[in-house]
Amino acid sequence: MPQRYPVIIITGTPGTGKSTHAQLLQDASPVPLKHINVGQLVKDSGFHHGFDEQWQTYTVDEDKLLDELEPLASAGGIILDWHTCEIFPERWADLVVVLRCNHTLLWERLEKRDYPLKKIQENNEAEIMEVVLQEARDSYPQEIIVDLKSESSQDLENNVANIVEWINQWLKDNSHGDEEDNNSF
Repeated sequence: MPQRYPVIIITGTPGTGKSTHAQLLQDASPVPLKHINVGQLVKDSGFHHGFDEQWQTYTVDEDKLLDELEPLASAGGIILDWHTCEIFPERWADLVVVLRCNHTLLWERLEKRDYPLKKIQENNEAEIMEVVLQEARDSYPQEIIVDLKSESSQDLENNVANIVEWINQWLKDNSHGDEEDNNSF
């Protein structure tokens, strides 16, 4: 059986840099990792019940989405990039990265994306209240969760380098059947 590679979930409030982190990580990873932008997958594959005009978002069909992702997660070697993580079964995740950003900077980033004011306010409040971090803590073992600041290009570079180090350690720990978690953050 070929070596299984890790499943990394990169999550955070919209505007925290998930897709940028995931793309750079895919490029820097010592092993092949496929970046899956889950929000884009939902739109492109119709894994939704329609568009909610009030919240300016798709209402996700979780069953269809999870059915699609299950074989990919089982095989490993993927980066799941989405604004929430609690939907993904605990057994899928080897590492859960929660990206965090100062709420003032986040507001500016969302304005640049032309988000409606209501959506900016909702996401900003979620960041202040640590909603995504709490979802991760409620859904996964604490030792696989890392909370990383994502406010500058230096943060981005450091975060990707640290995740690459984690991948290297994970490969060492899992190449001999050793299941011990070693979180190097």
